[in-house]
Amino acid sequence: MTSTFRVLSLIPPMTQLNTPYPSTAYLTGFLRSRGIDAVQEDLALALVLQLFTPAGLEAVRGHALAQPEAQRSGSVHAFLDQFDAYRGTIGPAIAYLQGRDPTLAHRIAARGLLPEGPRFAALDAYGDDGSGDPLAWAFGALGVQDKARHLCTLYLNDLADVLRDAVDPRFEFVRYAESLASSQPTFDPLAAALAAPPTLVDELLSELTLSAIHRHQPTLVLLSVPFPGSVYAALRIAQTIKTQHPHIRIALGGGFVNTELRELSDPRVFDFVDFVTLDAGERPVLSLIEHLQGRRSKQRLVRTFVRESPHPDPLPEGEGEGEGERAAGTVRYIHLAEPDIPFEDVGTPTWDGLPLDRYLSLLDMLNPMHRLWSDGRWNKLTVAHGCYWKKCSFCDVSLDYIGRYETATAQKLADRIQQIVEETGQTGFHFVDEAAPPKALKALAEELIRRQLNISWWGNIRFEKTFTPELAELLAQSGCIA
Repeated sequence: MTSTFRVLSLIPPMTQLNTPYPSTAYLTGFLRSRGIDAVQEDLALALVLQLFTPAGLEAVRGHALAQPEAQRSGSVHAFLDQFDAYRGTIGPAIAYLQGRDPTLAHRIAARGLLPEGPRFAALDAYGDDGSGDPLAWAFGALGVQDKARHLCTLYLNDLADVLRDAVDPRFEFVRYAESLASSQPTFDPLAAALAAPPTLVDELLSELTLSAIHRHQPTLVLLSVPFPGSVYAALRIAQTIKTQHPHIRIALGGGFVNTELRELSDPRVFDFVDFVTLDAGERPVLSLIEHLQGRRSKQRLVRTFVRESPHPDPLPEGEGEGEGERAAGTVRYIHLAEPDIPFEDVGTPTWDGLPLDRYLSLLDMLNPMHRLWSDGRWNKLTVAHGCYWKKCSFCDVSLDYIGRYETATAQKLADRIQQIVEETGQTGFHFVDEAAPPKALKALAEELIRRQLNISWWGNIRFEKTFTPELAELLAQSGCIA
């Protein structure tokens, strides 16, 4: 056990490649505001950057060559036929998508540099306007940077197809092994996958995990799983930590947990993690830290699942059960009713520790609105906690992140925005509310204009009459782009 209590928050594969998923930034900023030693890492990005290197592609090639030729997909054949070109261009392509070598756009856009696999066949569907360029309709004569980014994205998608077909059939950039967790009635598919021999992707993720643990020496690891496509990798990370560092405590939380694991009853989940927390993480994590520091009993945890030992006498803290007994026990939900941390007091998210210059700006959709999801490094921020409307029939309004509506003042939000710009040096914001409240947006827009804070921002709204042309104009003046 380390002498300093340190919390390490991890983003598991796969979430986004263009910008960090915000949950660890929120929690790290909050914990630091409470004087707790907190750090964070994005293992999703780290895994992709490890795979998409000359050495990573060599390893993929080895797996592809081991396949019987008759079983190789068109993607694998194209990869092997053009392997030298892939190995020679992967470094420059990644550097370009990271914004580190923008002049390369001219060569990429001319379509003479990157090898082209099956994904490029989609370009044939676009009619030629006589220029000889099927993408002229989208990028014109001067959209060289965007065109190059789109071609680079097709190139990476070709390589992702090769990984899926030759190395790991579950691999996708944003939905890794999603089917193992999505709408599954039992833990069996995940348990079977986690008991299977590791793939090349699993091995690389294990190495990255152990490297992060060595760097930070955490007491507690928080695994944030927002989507079904990040559950399997999160549990692989936990499995690696438990095998090599059994004294480290691990907690699982995030959007997937909050929606899909509210009735958790399978004790096998706790072979990998020690705690599973629900809803907004600030209060449960604080109570967890106090418990692990000996300042709060287990009975006083907040919104937390634990496994109760089948032994009549509880094992001493830090001792694990024997292998034959580990799956035994029952799941218990503990919830001491304590007020949540008010939205005004959750602190400012921090991206400290995340390599903001290494994210990949992809352009996979040519729709100018949809591209914002994968293109550009956006600071993600919440205007309010919960939803001001809470009446949509498709939405579970009983969930905390919808039902508990709280706002912060426009001044507080603008302060957070200013602090984030000073930390990151970047002025793009994605407001990640389910439906941003028009009243709060109006107040924030007026405050941004008053302070002459020149940012660009976008977000989700509920389409309603409150968003008049006059309000839309005000929002645009404050930096709203979509």
